[in-house]
Amino acid sequence: QVQLVESGGGLVQAGGSLRLSCAGAGRTFSTYTMGWFRQAPGKEREFAAAIIWSSGFTYYSDSVKGRFTISRDNAKNTVYLQMNSLKPEDTAVYYCAAVQKWSTGLRESYEYDYWGQGTQVTVSS
Repeated sequence: QVQLVESGGGLVQAGGSLRLSCAGAGRTFSTYTMGWFRQAPGKEREFAAAIIWSSGFTYYSDSVKGRFTISRDNAKNTVYLQMNSLKPEDTAVYYCAAVQKWSTGLRESYEYDYWGQGTQVTVSS
């Protein structure tokens, strides 16, 4: 059973930075694609970023490209989302997700099989 635990959320002023972590347990993720999604109140869950674990290939939504960076640490079995130049519209619950396949096009929540519990990010103006 795959378990994902997010941490690192909080309250930050616009223009600030946060780093989210997603610690994986239950297996190694060398055959997985890992993603970060977010969901604001009253809105659907949306894709933010993903990384193919084995190669380190990354891809992003247009709304976060250039501001957010996804990365992984093999030794810690952990995925990170570094968020810079944060905006009030980045306020949401952020979720880590995983699926056991390699793909550069996994941008829909239904394409992922495993999810963390979420961590709140609030950006004040």
